[in-house]
Amino acid sequence: MSERPRTWPRSALALLSGFLTVVGLSVATDAVLHAIGTFPRAGMSGGLFLLATVYRSLYAIAGSYITARVAPHGPMQHALIGGAVGLVISTVGAVATWNQGPAFGPHWYPIALIATALPTAWVGGKIRVMQLRNKPER
Repeated sequence: MSERPRTWPRSALALLSGFLTVVGLSVATDAVLHAIGTFPRAGMSGGLFLLATVYRSLYAIAGSYITARVAPHGPMQHALIGGAVGLVISTVGAVATWNQGPAFGPHWYPIALIATALPTAWVGGKIRVMQLRNKPER
């Protein structure tokens, strides 16, 4: 009976890589936008939260792609697991900050992060799956 090699460390690395990509890019972009004055130190408006939603969604796609790229097998499954983790984290964040004041933004913002977690993960995974299908055989 042949045994499949243990791949959980590589799976964990794939998920961690995607997560760190999303968090790192989001924090860096927030810092740059604060530094150049696009984001005020307090009291962002709805339009700025929309901007944050857009770039966080793009970063979630990139992070899901990286998760799928590093995954030892099942790139789409890994991307969707990462998306599920993002869904849980976004939901916990929404619950923790709900009605905590305007510094946490309008209620639609955490709902948007929850709503985009799985679709962005699917897009990132799909990009990798399409690459694998189009890869010429050697």
